[in-house]
Amino acid sequence: MKRILVPTDFSPQADNALKVAALIATKNNAEIYLEHSLDLPSHLAISGSTSAKPESIYFIRLANQKFEEVLKRDYLFDINVYEAIGHGEIYDDVQLTVKDKNIDLIVMGSHGTSGFKEMFIGSNAEKVVRTSEIPVLVIKNEYDIFDIKDFVFATDFSEECRKPFNQAQKFAKDVGAKIHLLFVNTPNDFKTNTEINDIMSNFIKGMGVENYTTNIYCDTSVEKGILGFARDSKAQLIGMSTHGRKGLSHFFNGSISEDLVNHANMPVITFKI
Repeated sequence: MKRILVPTDFSPQADNALKVAALIATKNNAEIYLEHSLDLPSHLAISGSTSAKPESIYFIRLANQKFEEVLKRDYLFDINVYEAIGHGEIYDDVQLTVKDKNIDLIVMGSHGTSGFKEMFIGSNAEKVVRTSEIPVLVIKNEYDIFDIKDFVFATDFSEECRKPFNQAQKFAKDVGAKIHLLFVNTPNDFKTNTEINDIMSNFIKGMGVENYTTNIYCDTSVEKGILGFARDSKAQLIGMSTHGRKGLSHFFNGSISEDLVNHANMPVITFKI
């Protein structure tokens, strides 16, 4: 992990994400790309070589001033930070930067108790998660130390989850965490322990998994099971797969899922299938 992208609107939540990115960067000798999308009204949008309008220049200068303030943060000392201003929608700007700079990880902030709800339902940030080809780490709180020892990766152990699990393994190794593979057994899709153990054994066979555990947790829904296991195991991070256009609908759909996102008082990282 050598290049980390942090989209920012210069809010306290974005600062929380930047601080975590800095902690990860220090541990991995990585560099940070800090990007702000202007999201200007269409009549002020900057395109091609067309001269920028005075209003546009004002917003650019304002963003540069804020960059200068952010770059003075103590926690960024001795880290290479490159700032950039995007002129499109945030998710388009992020995709372009990921491709252009060969980014390994995106770190984003969310807002308070309802942060995940805002992030994953109909927001620009949700589109970043849904369209990203690389892992996206969502930070909800401020951290002075980002010490992830126990990382829960919830999966159904299907073939399509092998790719995201490989990414999750790499991330766990980069942050020095033990990965806890989790299968949530629910009444609507009940399986015996023997069936689940066979599924898990076949899944990890030949994948070179290190520093891990396999776990079965019974609950009334997948969402409640993830949250319950993470709480009981005192984990510091939850990971899961996304399905591109389907976004997080597998996990985040309906009132029960809102309980998970509102009570998961820990970071969440997503990996694209």
